[in-house]
Amino acid sequence: MWTRFGNIALLIIGLLWASATTAQTIGDFKMDETELYAMTKQMGQFMRRFNYEEDQFGNKLNPKDPKYRNNEMRRQSLPILFDQEKYGTQTELQRYFIEDVTKGDSTFMSFLGGRWYSEVSTTFKYNGTDVSVLLILAVEQEGLGSKWVLTNVYCSEFNKLFPKGELAERERHYLHPMSHELDFMNIYKAFQDPDLIEYYASKDYQPDYLTLFFYEVKQGRLVFQHVDGLKFHVFQIKDWYFEVSWFDRKGLNSGWLMSNVIYMPEKEKTNLIKFYQP
Repeated sequence: MWTRFGNIALLIIGLLWASATTAQTIGDFKMDETELYAMTKQMGQFMRRFNYEEDQFGNKLNPKDPKYRNNEMRRQSLPILFDQEKYGTQTELQRYFIEDVTKGDSTFMSFLGGRWYSEVSTTFKYNGTDVSVLLILAVEQEGLGSKWVLTNVYCSEFNKLFPKGELAERERHYLHPMSHELDFMNIYKAFQDPDLIEYYASKDYQPDYLTLFFYEVKQGRLVFQHVDGLKFHVFQIKDWYFEVSWFDRKGLNSGWLMSNVIYMPEKEKTNLIKFYQP
């Protein structure tokens, strides 16, 4: 199967070998230039098409063009940014989403607008064994530019270090409120069982997996191997959350597309965003 990078390479080849016909043949692969132009090949292109700053043929629009960010044009073009194998072209959710985001001027995406995250699936070696590590990254402004930064990380090996105990079990592990009068001589209890040390922390304590990740990398116990996958989580649009995933397939509905669209009032987003940026 052709990879995302393979399709981008084919686009470059197609442009160099373009002719009056609409299809080219390279080896056993028949390349339809219309499909290559229609493919949303980059996340930045997805944003431009979402905002209708670029049409479905890959033509960038001048901000002075009356079609630029035109909501009527967006209503016509937004369906192709959905994974149509999942949502089709006439689902109620899709119609509601498109109607909602084309009502005004505050429903456009911005690269520097915050509230969107990359989820990068990776493989590391942890103490010599391959483990899956999920890296969460966000765009951060710096000076006149910007950069991607790590905001959170998830690894099953880290979760094992901080299992969720029963409330009754946690309540059996505590320091008496009069411990200070004994010069905390009883604090030895907290260190008798290292697996339960976090039970002696504040009830608001949450493990900082990103710091633990950095520490394990610095110690040489966690070694990067390769990237396995990528998708994006977008919270920018008022009252909506959606994922953007890569679809490598033939036809006019391919590349970066909305794969999971959920109506989500702003107040409900708060807890979910903490998963990506605590």
